[in-house]
Amino acid sequence: MNFIDKLFERSTRHVADTTSRRHLLARLGSFLVVGVALPVLLPIDRTARALASEQPKMGDPGDPTRCDYWRNCSIDGFLCSCCGGSVTACPPGTDVSLVTWIGTCRNPADGKNYIISYNDCCGKHACGQCTCTRNDDEQPLYRPFNNNDINWCLGAQSKVYNCTITVIRGVAV
Repeated sequence: MNFIDKLFERSTRHVADTTSRRHLLARLGSFLVVGVALPVLLPIDRTARALASEQPKMGDPGDPTRCDYWRNCSIDGFLCSCCGGSVTACPPGTDVSLVTWIGTCRNPADGKNYIISYNDCCGKHACGQCTCTRNDDEQPLYRPFNNNDINWCLGAQSKVYNCTITVIRGVAV
């Protein structure tokens, strides 16, 4: 026991001899500055705020529960707006898949083309309402992110498909 006491005493005396209060305060200040700046410097996805400014300005014409709604130009599945969700939100009890297919649709209100992300909502049995199969911009299966015939729930916790939401990702150039 005496050996351990002497080891700790020597260690603490060494730290006390080699450091000062100023050094300790400088280190604490550095940690505070880094702690405040770190969230700003981390690579965080900040596209939601940028995309909000690129949403259609002249409105969102049409009925989101119909297949001829302008965002549904490349959809294949059930519309979440008929299944308890909305155009951009999954119904309660389902989770959005992290992998999607994309399409480009023209908004008739402003005449611009928008990149649309088609996200499958997964976790409950298929909705069965408002079935739409539109393949305006569909690509062959070997280009999977532009093909709507894949079960995109493979990227979610549950592999059971329920319905599809349509999220505007930006203006197509």
